[in-house]
Amino acid sequence: MTADSSASPAKLSLPEDRQLVLRVMPMPADANANGDIFGGWIMAQVDLAGAVMPARIAKGRIATVAVNQFVFKQPVSVGDLLSFYAKVERIGRTSITVHVEVYAERNPEDLTVVKVTEANLTYVAIDGNGQPRELPRT
Repeated sequence: MTADSSASPAKLSLPEDRQLVLRVMPMPADANANGDIFGGWIMAQVDLAGAVMPARIAKGRIATVAVNQFVFKQPVSVGDLLSFYAKVERIGRTSITVHVEVYAERNPEDLTVVKVTEANLTYVAIDGNGQPRELPRT
């Protein structure tokens, strides 16, 4: 079996088995001196995106208690359209663990989709005093 050099590589597409929870385009103020988007800015967006589903499940206040894994796979540039997809991995008594994947749509003339980041985060439901509370059972 030989590789056909004229065949174009398979293009990555946006996932259909996860929920789109955030879409944002980084701006020049979010970039470092090299023109790449700050990792901290991306981490903040992932935390916001990751909280969407746990907040719905908890039906109230939640707090981020752990970033279990965070992997930067590709740099992000000004003008990339970032799509954040989330999937609930685990629901405990007071906590919810979510997996977030971030995809960049680049070069609108010849659209390319690249997975740039993925992370696992854990959120805990909290009461008005900031103490853990049990998740509602539905």
